[in-house]
Amino acid sequence: MTKQELHAQYGPKLICSLPGPKAKAAVDADRRFISPSYTRSYPLVAKRGRGVRIEDVDGNEFLDFAAGIAVVSTGHCHPEVVAAIQKQAAELIHISGTDFYNEALTDLAQRLSAVAPMPGPHRFFYGNSGAEAIECAMKLARYHTGRQHIIAFLGAFHGRTMGALSLTGSKPQQKRRFSPLVPGVTHVRYPYTYRGCVGGAQEEEAFSLGCARYIEEKLFKTILPPEEVAAIFVEPIQGEGGYVVAPNNFLRELRAICDRRGILLVVDEVQSGCGRTGKWWAIEHSGVQPDMVCLAKGIASGMPLGVCMTRAEVMDWAPGSHASTFGGNPVSIAAALATMNIIEREGMANAARVGEFMLERLRGWKHTHPLVGDVRGRGLMIGIELVKDKATREPAPELRNRVETLAFERGLMVLGCGETALRLSPPLIVSKEEATVALDILEEALAAVETEYAGSAARA
Repeated sequence: MTKQELHAQYGPKLICSLPGPKAKAAVDADRRFISPSYTRSYPLVAKRGRGVRIEDVDGNEFLDFAAGIAVVSTGHCHPEVVAAIQKQAAELIHISGTDFYNEALTDLAQRLSAVAPMPGPHRFFYGNSGAEAIECAMKLARYHTGRQHIIAFLGAFHGRTMGALSLTGSKPQQKRRFSPLVPGVTHVRYPYTYRGCVGGAQEEEAFSLGCARYIEEKLFKTILPPEEVAAIFVEPIQGEGGYVVAPNNFLRELRAICDRRGILLVVDEVQSGCGRTGKWWAIEHSGVQPDMVCLAKGIASGMPLGVCMTRAEVMDWAPGSHASTFGGNPVSIAAALATMNIIEREGMANAARVGEFMLERLRGWKHTHPLVGDVRGRGLMIGIELVKDKATREPAPELRNRVETLAFERGLMVLGCGETALRLSPPLIVSKEEATVALDILEEALAAVETEYAGSAARA
């Protein structure tokens, strides 16, 4: 199949200039009525979705390589997920798991327990979002250990509710004018090996180990009594922080510190979990076994569901200690069970296969594109770091934003992450053909920005 034929069959279909007239009207209405705190990268006004495609209100079709921020893991409106939602909605839409029993709660718990990254038995708390899963883990860590302090990492994103926001270390705007936050949180450096060291593998290994050992060798010897630390919260791959992959030795050292000091290791798999990296959980790539796992996003293919999964002995709080009216909603659980079937049957293996296919091509961009400073990721969680100059590694956030805009104008939906990276997080069912078309479009947008930037630099 020629490139032209490939794009004709698998590519976006744009029928008018963007944004179209209906999209412009919708954006204007949004400005009048909707909270200005939402961040919108470009004027995409969605109407319907199928698989890896989104159709806007004007009839334009886009390739969606954002997937609702890595949420629609089985693609938009997967027929098995839709059927499960429809069947459950006709039987029971809501019954509060806080006050009553519902078999769906244990059905999903048993399925998750079978794929948990730590030995069982396990216990589960259901909420509606990743932030709620984090809030649960924070409260439980303090309750179980009787300790008050928590360690988190710079660059982390754990959510925007007050507790989760206290752990977040991503952007100052997320915290601006909201203090005081929950006390007792200490942030330390996450191992950004690309930015942090210029040497080879040995230097990177030493750097990442140093980031973990700083906790033991500096914090615990100066300002933070280790016997008062309840938990360390860490993303195996930082999401909002730039799709930065934690080195395995860093995660193993965190586990060792927790074991020595009686601290709980909590992994935030809200964005990296549920098959996105080619395994059920990103932490599995390191062999590290956590005490708690927080998940949401891709577990229910777009339905609201957050889960805090723990070793059973950790979830030892008394009735009334924590609850959620809507958490574990029967319709969301039905969607999650259908989603798990699809991920297990095809999504996880496809994420590993297509993700490596994409990474193989993208790694070459570091040598052929002057703005590409780094390519990293696992499975279908891929980050492309843009820099103004590879020698100085000066970040290029405005150029990243420009690439994002030009990709949208060509029919490809991608989002930024971190200060200066693009993220690629398509549904797990994406095909190699769709991935090829998406990378063609992205490379065209990138080349256009490089030409613009070279021209502006020459004029300067």
